This record gives sequence, C-alpha cells and structure tokens, in this order.
Amino acid sequence: MRPMVAAASPSDVVLVVVVVVLLIASGLLAMAETGLVRTSRAKALSLEEEGRRGAKVLVRLTQDPQGFLNPVLLLILVTQLVVATLVGILAVHWFGAWGVATATVFEIVVIFVFAEAVPKNWAVHHPERSALMSAPVISALVRFWPIRILSGGLIGLANLIIGKKGGYLGAMVTESELLAMADVAVEGEVIETEERELIHSIIEFGDTVVREVMVPRTDMVTIGSDMTVEAAIDLALAAGFSRVPAVEQQIEDITGVAYTKDLIRHLRAGLGDDPVQGHLRAAHFVPETKKVADLMREMQAQKFHLAVVVDEYGGTAGLVTLEDLIEELVGEIVDEFDVEEAQVEALNDGSYRMAGRVLIDEANELLRADLPTGAWDTVGGLIFDLLGHVPVPGESVQSDGFRLTVEQVRGRRIERVLVEPAVASGAGAGAGAGQDADRETR
Repeated sequence: MRPMVAAASPSDVVLVVVVVVLLIASGLLAMAETGLVRTSRAKALSLEEEGRRGAKVLVRLTQDPQGFLNPVLLLILVTQLVVATLVGILAVHWFGAWGVATATVFEIVVIFVFAEAVPKNWAVHHPERSALMSAPVISALVRFWPIRILSGGLIGLANLIIGKKGGYLGAMVTESELLAMADVAVEGEVIETEERELIHSIIEFGDTVVREVMVPRTDMVTIGSDMTVEAAIDLALAAGFSRVPAVEQQIEDITGVAYTKDLIRHLRAGLGDDPVQGHLRAAHFVPETKKVADLMREMQAQKFHLAVVVDEYGGTAGLVTLEDLIEELVGEIVDEFDVEEAQVEALNDGSYRMAGRVLIDEANELLRADLPTGAWDTVGGLIFDLLGHVPVPGESVQSDGFRLTVEQVRGRRIERVLVEPAVASGAGAGAGAGQDADRETR
C-alpha cells in the first residue's frame, strides 16, 4: 500500500530552508513597511537630533516615501507568492491529493500570523525601533537597481491603466488635521490646554487678515496737526498711547504719527508751543486685506509698530499695532493703561453676553455653531446684515439655532449682544420693547 506521506528528499529539505528564509524576509519587510510608514519626517529629524543610530538614513527615506514604499511592497508580494508556490509543491509531494488543502491552511495561518500580523503589530507598538532597525537595510535594497527599475515600471504601468500620474503622495497633512492632532494630544495629556491654544493660534495666524485685528476708525484716538506739542502730549498721556496718528481736517487726512517720546523731548527743549505738524514721523499705510503674518514681517524689517489701515477706496478703516498682531498669537495683553473688559461672559442659563465686535469665527468656536460669514467679521456686523438697519436695544435675530438680542447700542454701534439658544417658534415674541425682528438664516 502506498504511504500517505512521502519521505523527504534532499531537494525537499532545500525547499523547506528556502521557505523559512523567505518567511523571515517577508516578516522583516512587513515590519519595515509599517515602521517606516508610521514615522513622519519630523519624527525622523528629532531622532537624528538625539543621535540615534540609523536616524540619518531614516531621514533620507522619509524625504521620499514613494522611493522606498513601492519596492518594499513589491518584495513582500514576491516573497509571499514564492513561499505559497513552494509550500504547494512540497504539500502535493508529501500528502498527495490532500496537499492542496494542507498548503492552503498552512499559507493562511503561517503566512498571515508570522509574516504579517506578528511583525506589523510589533512595529505598531515599537515604531521608532522598527524604523531605525530597518532603515539601513531598506535603503540598501531600494538602491539595488533591478528592484528600483522593476517596481518603478510596474507602478508606471498601473498609473497608465488608471490614467493618473504619480504614485504615493506621502504623509501630507492639512491644517484641519494638525488642529485635530492638537486636540487629541490634549485629551491624551501629551500637551497642555494652553499649548493647544497656542498651536491653534499659530496655524490660524496665517489666514488672518488685518481687518480682523485692527482697531476700527470709530475707536481711533487722533490729534490735530495744528495742535501744539504740549497739547498733543496731554492728549497722548490721557489716552495712554505712545504713538498717536495726526490728522488734518478729518480722519481720512492722516499726515503722520506723533511719538510721545519725541514730543516730550521737544517739550523739554522749549518747543512746547510749536505745531505738532513739524514733529511727526511718516505713517505706514496697509490695506485691510493684508495678511497679518506678512505685516508682522514687514514691521520687523522696517522697524515700525503702528500702521494705518485703509479700505479699498483709500479711506481710513482703522489702525493696527504690533501688539494687536502679537495678541493674535498669545492672547490679550493688558497693560496698566488698558481697561480690561470681558469680551464674552458666560451666564448661568447657558447663554452668553458678548461684545458686538467679537469675531464670528470666535463666536462659532465658543458656541459650537455655524453662524454665517460674509462681508462682515463680527457678531455686530451679522446682526446689521440680518436686520438691514441700525438696531435699538431689544431687537433680536435668529441664526443657526441661536437668538442674538441687542442689549446695548452706542450711537450706531452694537456694544453688547445676548446670545442664547433659540426657543420654539412664536415664543419670546415681543422681546425687549416689543421690537422683535427675528429672521432665520441657514
């Protein structure tokens, strides 16, 4: 009777050795793939700064992920296909008709466990060690020209079939992903809340324009060009400003900027009765759409701390200082001359009382809302747009599930607004003095 299991020949032993070697190679390549893909360029640079062995090679690999990923994936596929083929040959030789089933079970269990799951899971838990260990080997493999040419040709064929150019794009990260990473880092107690806020401020800084941070023209303090030096000093000291724009007849006619220290020097020299016009420094003008990051670099290069902001028609829209720009990064800076007034006040019933000049973006972040944006930048501007007229205290509008009620108006400016969740339709009618101008926006 023919035995069910054939005796192993010397050639079978050689094939078994080859299978074992290829399984080990496949597992190492799988570990390298996971470790390298999970290592960002920033992480590689930090490892290089720490002087870790293999970090320099790792930095070179992370510069071009496509350069190593495609050859590694090809080698993993080749080794596993060869293992599967050799195991099938051996199984048929040893077990006959049952060899196919035996080989299939072997390939599923052994290849998956020892050539995929184990090395990749280990690399997930030890990404730095796996990346540093495998970087020199992978670097040598991808420099081997047959592997590089073969993988490049196959990727080119795939791109030709799908009609696209280029392959792996690498670890491209968007601003929203960076912000989300900062939020996750706070939850994991990797960074502090203050550090998260600074990261958010830095990322958002690049998209902020001067109009969003400037002091509006209605809040500007100016001096007349015909004022005496002594009178100008008194006004500047009363306002607590070290620099004050000087105007001719109206605020559109800014002739320069008076520096308090210059005026004090002239006063001590006996020139207190001189017109301030002769003691001004040149004013810097910037458009309201200029990015604050560009303006900060310009202020640093040209050594000025105050700029006059102009609108598209050349009229004065406001002014912006270096302090205003820095506050966008580090938060409000209050000195001994500032009157600190809370921009937003949280009330016990879950509503908020906020200044009309609070930016829409800040209000949306605070309320977790989606208040509409447009030609306006502030909550007051949104109310103006929805009402279509200058409101009186008590008027309100609705937007994105919130009721915005005007509480205080100074002249034509909305000073304070009460923001609360909108009640059911019809409730709250006749708010204030019966002047309810609800309008719903989506």
